[in-house]
Amino acid sequence: MSFTLIDCGSENFEMRASVWSWKAALEIIKSFDVISEGKIRQMSYNATGVVVSQEDALMIGEKMRDLILPRLKPGQRMYSDLSVTEAPDDGTIHKDEDDKWKNYSVDHDWLTEFSEFCLNSKGFQVF
Repeated sequence: MSFTLIDCGSENFEMRASVWSWKAALEIIKSFDVISEGKIRQMSYNATGVVVSQEDALMIGEKMRDLILPRLKPGQRMYSDLSVTEAPDDGTIHKDEDDKWKNYSVDHDWLTEFSEFCLNSKGFQVF
């Protein structure tokens, strides 16, 4: 499963996210306390078309740029619990209940692209 984020101002301005990255990204977004719990929950399902306003997208982009990216170096990843690792994602699917959290992480490059997308979008929809 994947997610497509489409700029509300231009159908040609979009970015993609795997479920593995998007779940971690949503936890980061949730930590900013910009978007309601209900909207975060809606954003966790693909193809809902939930809209993030331009104002909220800008705030997310700024917080990602100013608070999260300084904590991550290129080649590092952030897990859903906001911890950082230098270990590359080896594609292992962790099935043990105690290790499932290791399945969800997002890397520096994706977060940089996402921050720029948010800062330059007119808001976006999640599909």
